[in-house]
Amino acid sequence: MGYPEDALAPDEELILHTHPHWKMLLWPVTTLIVVTALAGFLGGLVSRTTESTTRSVLLLLILAIWLAVLVWRSVGPILDWRSTHFIVTDRRVLVREGVLTHSGLDIPMTRISSVQFRHGLVDRMFRTGELIIGSSSEEPLEYSDIPNVEQVHALLYHQVFEATPRHGGY
Repeated sequence: MGYPEDALAPDEELILHTHPHWKMLLWPVTTLIVVTALAGFLGGLVSRTTESTTRSVLLLLILAIWLAVLVWRSVGPILDWRSTHFIVTDRRVLVREGVLTHSGLDIPMTRISSVQFRHGLVDRMFRTGELIIGSSSEEPLEYSDIPNVEQVHALLYHQVFEATPRHGGY
């Protein structure tokens, strides 16, 4: 049994498990490509134009800078994306984040008072957006880059309606 099934109660049903939309990886991947090409170009230039000791020092410096930028601008955001989970079950909404330090939030379906979504032109092109969940006792919680946000909104709204007990014989 894998994550998120490990976090569920024995009779709890998983309805949706997703990571943030892949569009949040565009800049990290672009950085990876550009920095790697630039490091390769500079490495070739240094190899052709410098003496052996200077060449070795400059190549190690280029490698160190390349690795630092790669870890800072690409590896970190990719790990953040991979370690962020948005989960909907038949009882609650779970959000889990973090690589070294984990944080989590559970919202019981019965505590959700409203579900909204928002997305602009670019988000609509990528089929993503921001999901806003209103809880009966707190400020609304906003989650960015939810894939297929309109479908998730409809699913969550349906789950909240199903979880809400009906009164008065309706």
